Amino acid sequence: MPSLTLDQCRQIIAVAFEKGAALKLKPLSVVVLDAGGHLKAFERQDGASNLRYQIANGKAYGALAVGMGSRGLFKRAQEQAYFVQALNGLANGAVVPVPGGVLIKDSAGEIIGAVGVTGDTSDNDEICAVAAIESVGFTADPG
Repeated sequence: MPSLTLDQCRQIIAVAFEKGAALKLKPLSVVVLDAGGHLKAFERQDGASNLRYQIANGKAYGALAVGMGSRGLFKRAQEQAYFVQALNGLANGAVVPVPGGVLIKDSAGEIIGAVGVTGDTSDNDEICAVAAIESVGFTADPG
């Protein structure tokens, strides 16, 4: 089973920042988690606010927790708020159910990790995550 290397994680972060710069976004923070939800890499651009790690991590962690990108989790929160509230309780408040948490899938469609991006609008955060994941040859699944 393929896994994420540290070099791939660093490239994901670099490309997310490059995409943000090209789109003239606010300062971004990017987290990359492995399939088990463990931190592989994190960077926060100069000027990003202080809770950005927790937000980026919560987007990626939530995606892994339910096996769908955080856009799907966002839709689920709108349709079944009680489910997402219960999920967040089980996760000790660590789930952030808004777009910007994108699953990383290998060529066989297996989940091998997730990227969480925060700093601009959720839609823009997701655009950066998708571009970054695809830059290393994996499939991005925003949900």
